Amino acid sequence: MKIVLASNNPGKLAELQAMLAPLSMTLVRQSDLGIGEADEPFRTFVENALAKARHAAAASGLPALADDAGLCVDAFGGLPGVDTAYYATRFGYPKGDAHNVRALLEQMAGIDNRRAAMVSTLVALRGADDPEPLIAVGRVVGEITREPRGSNGFGFDPVLFIPAFGKTFAELPVEVKNAHSHRGQAAAAMALLIRQRWL
Repeated sequence: MKIVLASNNPGKLAELQAMLAPLSMTLVRQSDLGIGEADEPFRTFVENALAKARHAAAASGLPALADDAGLCVDAFGGLPGVDTAYYATRFGYPKGDAHNVRALLEQMAGIDNRRAAMVSTLVALRGADDPEPLIAVGRVVGEITREPRGSNGFGFDPVLFIPAFGKTFAELPVEVKNAHSHRGQAAAAMALLIRQRWL
């Protein structure tokens, strides 16, 4: 089964392709089909993921999978949340993972409450008008470190310390991270839903 991934992020594509491999699904990035990014005007992960999936399904005529994920920092009332990808731009930096990490560490410099969660919401649609989207959520709670650690992963992986492992996501082997990450949890739940409902 070919499914369009409503994302142009190569990190997400690689992670999700590996996690969904047992389903014999082929994920194709929307950019590889000439599809532009959808608007994400909403304030929740699920609404934005649904908007992205509908956009990709409508433009491609294929089933679609979308992921909306972000960092929710307790000390910031759950922000940056859906604005995670653009976090650095609020502080005068260009968009990008390294700038996001730098901006976050600067903003948290004097804060002792470093609890945060990475959240991933996956939405899958059989077509643009599918009335029954499949929705799966994964959530991992950790603490923001005071400096980046590790070189695996992407996004905030170098600064999200996972107490159960005693390491940041970026310090874990890729297969361990994928099995326990927010996206890994969501993908496992989504794979189960696809098996039950679509296959």
